[in-house]
Amino acid sequence: MREKKPCFVVTYYTTAEAMATERLCKEKGIGGKLISAPRNITADCGIAWSSSPDNKELIIASLSEAKIEVQGFHDLVL
Repeated sequence: MREKKPCFVVTYYTTAEAMATERLCKEKGIGGKLISAPRNITADCGIAWSSSPDNKELIIASLSEAKIEVQGFHDLVL
C-alpha cells in the first residue's frame, strides 16, 4: 500500500485551465502533476494539479499572475 503524504491540490472549471497550469509550472520549474480530482473535492473538469505543500504560495502567485482561473485550492493527504 502506498504511503499517504500531504499535497497541495488545485481544481479547475475546465481542462484547458488545468493544462495551462501544467505548462506554467513546467516553465517555472515547479514540481507537480495532473491527477484525477479526488472524490472528496469537486472539480468541474475532473482534473486537478497536485504538488508539494512547499510550492503552495509560489503556485498561487504564479496562477494569479498568469490569470489562470481556478475552482479551488485544497490541502489534502493523498
